[in-house]
Amino acid sequence: MNDADQPVVMVSSSVYQNESLLDQIYGSLIGFGYSVWMSHKGTIPVNPGKSNFENCIEAVENCDIFLGLVTPFYGSGRNSDGFSITHLEQRRAVELRKPRWFVSDYRVNFARQLLRQYRFTKQNKPRRSFKFAKTPVMDHEGVLDMYEEAVLLDSGLPVEHRPGIWVHDYRRPEEALFYISEQLRDLSRIQSFLNTKEAEDGE
Repeated sequence: MNDADQPVVMVSSSVYQNESLLDQIYGSLIGFGYSVWMSHKGTIPVNPGKSNFENCIEAVENCDIFLGLVTPFYGSGRNSDGFSITHLEQRRAVELRKPRWFVSDYRVNFARQLLRQYRFTKQNKPRRSFKFAKTPVMDHEGVLDMYEEAVLLDSGLPVEHRPGIWVHDYRRPEEALFYISEQLRDLSRIQSFLNTKEAEDGE
């Protein structure tokens, strides 16, 4: 935590068509008493000697909790391997086992279910022949990967033993805000949870 004992929330850098929702998320989290790192608001600590990717990943590494947004739009900032900043942030949060919460536009899960027969064989192996063409409602198949990585689909663990996999689908922005409020507004509960995790990690 920071010097003021405010838990630091890193909000994933998913901006396109989400500006209003991000503004409301920022205001809510600040009101609850968090320190909020959000690229949309310019609050991520920036080292001028590092790339945007490096600064965002470092923010994930240094935050206390991670709030991920999965939307139908993958993001234009991509590395040489084609991965978006948002995707890499999420992957790092999962790798580090950061306490994390996810909200996802319902269209992502809908598309995931609809396209599954084309993306995977009957043996659940990825089809190399699958190619997704950008559409007005979803621009990249990477958003499907993000959803599946958030629920640890490829972890090999049975669902009852996968930690931190709750992804809350929303149809309207107010549904996402309600979920975030219900999960994070009790700052004392989150601080107690973080203190327990810190003690366990130190063992």
